[in-house]
Amino acid sequence: MENSTYSTGINFILLGLFDHTQTHRVLFSLVFMTFIASLVGNTLMILLIHTDPRLHTPMYFLLSQLSLMDLMLVSTIIPKMAANYLLNSRSISPAGCGSQIFLFLTLGGGECFLLSAMSYDRYVAICHPLRYHVLMSHKLCSQLVAGSWLMGGIDGLMQASATMSFPYCHSREIDHFFCEVPLLVSLACADTTVFELFRYVCCTLMLLIPLSLIVASYSLILAAVLRMHSAAARKKAFTTCSSHLAVVGLFYGTLMVIYMRPKSYHSVGHSKVVSAFYTIFTPVLNPLIYSVRNKDVKGAFRNWLGKTHAM
Repeated sequence: MENSTYSTGINFILLGLFDHTQTHRVLFSLVFMTFIASLVGNTLMILLIHTDPRLHTPMYFLLSQLSLMDLMLVSTIIPKMAANYLLNSRSISPAGCGSQIFLFLTLGGGECFLLSAMSYDRYVAICHPLRYHVLMSHKLCSQLVAGSWLMGGIDGLMQASATMSFPYCHSREIDHFFCEVPLLVSLACADTTVFELFRYVCCTLMLLIPLSLIVASYSLILAAVLRMHSAAARKKAFTTCSSHLAVVGLFYGTLMVIYMRPKSYHSVGHSKVVSAFYTIFTPVLNPLIYSVRNKDVKGAFRNWLGKTHAM
């Protein structure tokens, strides 16, 4: 145990996503601009929702929490990756690694449950519009959000503490651009079979339980929409739900590829690409998806611009 990375505080080495060739410098610049766009887009979404009275509804409150999670996610991963690249450094401390794991899993797990809460909100709005304010009260909405953060936090704490408790006696090189549990555990010089089985079951449940609730909600929504006699009402319902379904598809598609594949199918290069899409590009796409076809958000943005110019 005297060579254990965790016990001695010896840093891990992140091999990163880019090297210093001209092509990779251009790619790094694109990633960094995407990071800035994500910060601006999600911050603006939160600002609009909290300042415009028309957006003070359960649907937009849940959306503001999604933007907050995305904002924290990119801030957890990209600044460290960018600093290491610009300073030509690859090290990350065990505490920093554990923090990345905890925050990444907390935000990922929390987003799973938050998306299922958002699908329930759409189900109530479309299938029970007259009882919407009763079935989606402010109290219930706050409880759903708190439960999402809590479930994500429990998952993150369990996996981060277990992962960082293993001795790392040999290679300290992580072939990734951030600390991810599967790659880190593969470096441990201890039997991790039980933990890997537990992690696989835990991740599967964290993904499939919320996903089953989303599928159930949208199955009921689809049945209700097909019974609508008004073409305008059907179009409005489909427009409202399509944004959420696009976000669900992006989120669950990438996470299932990362966490639900058997160990024998893991490829480092493939994992990097999928992780980059989830951690870098999905957070910038979410505010775009929810704003492009949303009249309320576009209206709030125009009002905000008008107030800004008037100052």
